[in-house]
Amino acid sequence: MTGSAGTPSTPEELFSNSPEGLQLCQVVRSAVLSACPAVERTTTSQVAFRNRRGFAYVWNPRQHLKTEVPAVLSIALPRRIESARFKEVVQPSPGVWMHHLELATADDVDTEVTEWLREAFEAAS
Repeated sequence: MTGSAGTPSTPEELFSNSPEGLQLCQVVRSAVLSACPAVERTTTSQVAFRNRRGFAYVWNPRQHLKTEVPAVLSIALPRRIESARFKEVVQPSPGVWMHHLELATADDVDTEVTEWLREAFEAAS
């Protein structure tokens, strides 16, 4: 389904200026769906994965920034994970920590990331 007035409504449209980002989005999708029965939804700014609430989001930083980073994975967890892998960790509301992971290659979506995704899915129930 195509959005109105050029609004992205599919991952392909969202990452139309970043083929590498689309590939990474597909890698994240595979990791999420192999770890848990999430629901996927594409909006104008991201591909969201949900349980009862959203828990993981893949977005195209090239929509808003001049960057070489093809995709970012944001994971919502009830705790802060201390890891140098995250570009930024913020607490947008009490009990929710958003962990932003820049993705450069498919290898960035490894077992550790899949475990974080599984934990986030369970916390979003």
